[in-house]
Amino acid sequence: MDKDHIAKILDGCDFYTIVGIQNLIDRCLVTIIDGWDKVQMHDLIRGMGREIVRLESKEPWKRSRVWHHKDSFKILTEKNGTKTIEGLVLDMHMCPTINSNEKVLETNAFSRMQELKLLHLSHVKLHGCYAKFCSGLRWLCWLEFPLDSIPVDFPLGSIIVLEMQYSGLRQVFKGTKYLLSLKILDLSHSHSLTETIDFSYCPNLEKLVLVDCTRLIYVHGSIGNLERLIYLNMKDCKKIRMLPKNICMLKSLETFIIYGCSNLKELSIEMLRNMDSLKVLETDGIPISELWLERSSSILGSLPCSLVELSLWGCNLSDDAFPMDFSNMSSLQRLNLGNNPICGLPNCIKGLARLDKLSFSMCTSLKSLLGLPRLNNLDIVDCISLEKITYQSFSLESATSFSRNNLVEWQYKYAIGSVDVENINLLGLCNLLESMAPILQKDDPIPVQGLYECGIISTFFAGNEVPGQFSHKRRGSSISFTVPLLDNHRTRGLIVFVIYVNAGYDSPIVHHTYISHIRVKNKSKGLWGAYFPSHYSIPGEGEDMIWLSHWNLYDQLEGGEEVVVSVIMKSGLLVKELGIRLVQ
Repeated sequence: MDKDHIAKILDGCDFYTIVGIQNLIDRCLVTIIDGWDKVQMHDLIRGMGREIVRLESKEPWKRSRVWHHKDSFKILTEKNGTKTIEGLVLDMHMCPTINSNEKVLETNAFSRMQELKLLHLSHVKLHGCYAKFCSGLRWLCWLEFPLDSIPVDFPLGSIIVLEMQYSGLRQVFKGTKYLLSLKILDLSHSHSLTETIDFSYCPNLEKLVLVDCTRLIYVHGSIGNLERLIYLNMKDCKKIRMLPKNICMLKSLETFIIYGCSNLKELSIEMLRNMDSLKVLETDGIPISELWLERSSSILGSLPCSLVELSLWGCNLSDDAFPMDFSNMSSLQRLNLGNNPICGLPNCIKGLARLDKLSFSMCTSLKSLLGLPRLNNLDIVDCISLEKITYQSFSLESATSFSRNNLVEWQYKYAIGSVDVENINLLGLCNLLESMAPILQKDDPIPVQGLYECGIISTFFAGNEVPGQFSHKRRGSSISFTVPLLDNHRTRGLIVFVIYVNAGYDSPIVHHTYISHIRVKNKSKGLWGAYFPSHYSIPGEGEDMIWLSHWNLYDQLEGGEEVVVSVIMKSGLLVKELGIRLVQ
């Protein structure tokens, strides 16, 4: 919530903090979250403010803020509230020792609280007339409001924020009620609500939240006249079939969420194209290609150019639903295409220079992502058919959420492919060919697989002997050696040859573990590095396996330096012998 909204609600007082630090909003460290109505405060500041309020009086009803639920309940049952109180909080679920049925809470218990501006009630039932009920309220939050409509005599003339989540409302008001000051209306999870209010009676509304109003079937056509509406959230309003056509008149709308409105029968592209200020659009779960009257290939290319965030999760979009380019959406930063039958990276995405976050989660038909733009966040979780990823450019700081499954090549990260005789020769391991001959038969349906990641090449195959060209050998899981002094040669890397066995005991062996690893330490320079392979082979019980790993150290080793190589295997796998060969 911006400062102007806060100032109008407080009107010279700072009850928004509940705890009572005077002028806290202007003078203390308060963090505005999400740009709207969430304020984060350090616990020490909150505690200090509560202590200041506590010192106002020994009696809670003489203090400006009442946040202890038992104090609030006592004030309301004894009807001894005063005009000193500016903010009051009561959640009956926070008073488990109180039987609220012993005494009925009545509306006239608030009649003496003439300066009450913030009221937060949860699971509270009141009886009586509302004519004299807190006429100066600026912010009312009443969770599980029990009535099927707000009484006509309920004084809301000064209300700026009205929150009625989980209410029993069937209709918001009976009759008409002008709410000229109302900025925020939140009726989320009101499962009995069937229609909205006539918005012409609250022309200054800026935020409307109707999340999970599962019986809502009608949105009043006057919504298009809300010139100041910035935020509209109708997530999971599953019975909504049509939206008013004049909703396209919302020129100030920045966030439009119709996620999960699965029964929506028509959605005109013109409705969205004319929303000049739209930045966030979430249409998740809506089969867009079936609803739009235009051809599906024109849908995404005709969206507002102002969009910064677009979510099309589960919209049944195939590859041909995307335009050739997204040049009209140059401001797009976050794009969610998850759970769609997409097979490859749409070409239009490659030109999104400002794209920061891209999600393909649960795109089970996705096979390749070739030419990804530079991203800070990529989500490919449950892309079970994905085999290859390449980038136009890559950031080492990028974060990725993924489950590898069939992924065999990931540029700048790893690649899995066949290791043939030529590659073995390049590694200088010609003597291995004879021992590997049974594995490398041309008619063998399962070729030896190699793994490339983090600049390290690895392969795994059956065997139990370190070849003779490995100058450093040792039984056990660790080996120490000194880099030789050679004229006009530099040691660019090393090849680690590990023989390990499945001992068949201790904890169960799990594939794709991150526990087994190789550690290389340069004792002379005090430097070390470790490699945790994402995949490795598990031999049968009592069988030997070879792990061949090629490290490119980029001239980091110099003659005379002492190096220690250690291999740590997952419990149940034992290292029998190590071999080291330096690459000059």
